[in-house]
Amino acid sequence: MIHTATRVSRRAFLFVACAAASTAISLGACATGIFPFIPDHYTFSQDQVQAAVQRKFPYHRSVQQLFQVSLTNPVVVLQPDRNRVAVRLDAELQSPLLQQPVDGVFTLSSELAYDSAAHAVVLKSPSVDSVDMQGAAAVYGQQVGAVAALAAAQMLDNYPVYTFKPEQLQFAGVNYEPGTITILTNGIRVQIVEK
Repeated sequence: MIHTATRVSRRAFLFVACAAASTAISLGACATGIFPFIPDHYTFSQDQVQAAVQRKFPYHRSVQQLFQVSLTNPVVVLQPDRNRVAVRLDAELQSPLLQQPVDGVFTLSSELAYDSAAHAVVLKSPSVDSVDMQGAAAVYGQQVGAVAALAAAQMLDNYPVYTFKPEQLQFAGVNYEPGTITILTNGIRVQIVEK
C-alpha cells in the first residue's frame, strides 16, 4: 500500500512538474511579445526635417570678404525619386561689386548619411540645383549660384536633421545602428541593424 501510494505521489509530482514547466515555457514565449523590442526601422517626418532645418535660419554670412549673403525662408521638399532632400531658400546678395542688393530663390539638394559620433542623420554634400533671379537681377544668376553653393556647403554640410536617443539604438545589452536611409514621399525611413 505504501509502495503504491509513493508511486502515485511520484507520478502526481512528475505530472505537476511537467505541467508547470510547460506553462513556464508558454508564459516565457508570451512575455517576449510584451517587453519592448527594437524595430527594424524608424521613420521620421518631413515636418521634423523642416523644423530641424528651420532652426538654422535666417543665415547671414560674409563670403570671401566680397559678398554678404542672407538666406531665409527654407522650405524642405522630399525627393524620393532621387533619394535626396531639397531645400528651397530666399537669397539676398550684397557686394561692393554690385550697384544694389540682388534677390533670388535657389534650391539645393543633399544626400543623407549617418554620423555615428553624433548619433544623427545629417545632410551630406549639399549642392545647388537651381537659381531663379527676378528681373534685372537675372544677369547675376551665375554669381549668386556660385556664392550660394559655397554658403550652403559651409552652412548645411553635416547638419543634423534627426538625432537618435540612446534608448532607440540599444536593447537588452545589444547595440544597434542606422543602416540604409530611404527618402519616402511622406518621411525618411532609416533601417536599424545590429552593430
